[in-house]
Amino acid sequence: MSGFFRPGKSNRTSIEFLLADFINDRDSNSLLEPFYDKKLELLANCQWGEEGPLERVIRSNNDLKEVLKYPKIYKNSICIIEPARHVGTNPKGNEVKASINIAYLSQYIADCDSILIPLWETGPLNKELLTELITSCTMCFIEGGYPTLKDYKSFDNTNINLEDLQDVAEEIILSRDSCSSPAIFICLGHQLAAQAHIELIKRATGQILSFLINFEGTNYYLKNLRKKSEEIILVGENLCVYKDEKIVANGWNHKCFAVALNLKPEVGKVDLEKYSHSGLHPSDEFSNLLMSHELSHEHELGIVEKFITYEKNLHIEMFHSDVVNQEAILFANWAFGELHKAIYPIRKKILMSDISWILNLPTSVEIVCSTRVNGEVCTEVAATCINYLDYQTQKIRKSFTFQFHPELLEDLSTFHKNMPDFKSLKDDDGIRLLSRVMYQMLID
Repeated sequence: MSGFFRPGKSNRTSIEFLLADFINDRDSNSLLEPFYDKKLELLANCQWGEEGPLERVIRSNNDLKEVLKYPKIYKNSICIIEPARHVGTNPKGNEVKASINIAYLSQYIADCDSILIPLWETGPLNKELLTELITSCTMCFIEGGYPTLKDYKSFDNTNINLEDLQDVAEEIILSRDSCSSPAIFICLGHQLAAQAHIELIKRATGQILSFLINFEGTNYYLKNLRKKSEEIILVGENLCVYKDEKIVANGWNHKCFAVALNLKPEVGKVDLEKYSHSGLHPSDEFSNLLMSHELSHEHELGIVEKFITYEKNLHIEMFHSDVVNQEAILFANWAFGELHKAIYPIRKKILMSDISWILNLPTSVEIVCSTRVNGEVCTEVAATCINYLDYQTQKIRKSFTFQFHPELLEDLSTFHKNMPDFKSLKDDDGIRLLSRVMYQMLID
């Protein structure tokens, strides 16, 4: 049955209602309090793979087939994908298994169950079964991990390699349709999403040019699609990434184009602020990409930006040494937008072709906030919003990525045997931001 505090009674409506009540203020009691009784102690001492509510762990394709027999369970649960055994080691020397925190928070706040998919342990799973589960659940989380995208060998101690993980990230991004669950990518997941954007744009433009190679007609729209694809490739191959006025990546074929080493690693509490940029940059293309980003951003004030505006003086927990490069995200946002505008007039022709998958690409990806430490910007791309404009309804669907860990508190510890009280959670900026994003994506 779905639900731990209220077995069999947890559903999409109750999950949304409880999340809304949590973010409504910073001091009221939990609506679940009358149902806690002795269960709260059990929750606070439960680990993955033991008893409820953390018993649902996918360790094989047979496990995937089994859980898919019970739609009432997975449709009212979140899926958590672990790319690595832990996200790092905290100042106390303990490995941090942040997936437990997400599961605890979802259960404690909204009585929402969780399904864990530890890809570092299982290795690659059947793509069709995995996609069916993660697109049909309430929401999908892609957690962080200690390996780095800059070195595929850092994944040697896991059962899944970087290439297979990248494939999963690309599949999740492409599967965000009108009926699928939203996704939240955290830390390493955030970096996997950034790299996925670049790889998907490479694949799309390459296949478009191959598709049009024998085209000799006078269709203006197909000519425009070819021209835009060639322009995107040209900019991608020549755009440089700079840090401290030094080139760290020359073009989208460089391994550090999407993700590079942060010059000042962040561990602990930092300030969160809206993203902005002066426009000064050594690359000639940068100002055009920045203006395109500002245009995309002007359509609406998003969830994260509203949170920063209304709550102010926000502090969240960083736990990373690599960062997503702003040049890569500004490029991806521009490229997605150019492709969407070129495809739109001929979308029906594309639909009936071998490259119909490009209709599933995002239409924009926005940088929504940055971090600041001692008055200095440290991580420009602290979070992004991935937007999908529906071709028919013109409604926008969203997924989010966070470089920071909104599910961790200041001590960077897991909640196993260290469960914070409800009041502490209600007052924590990261937990409130995560809950607000979850709620907004569910009701949208």
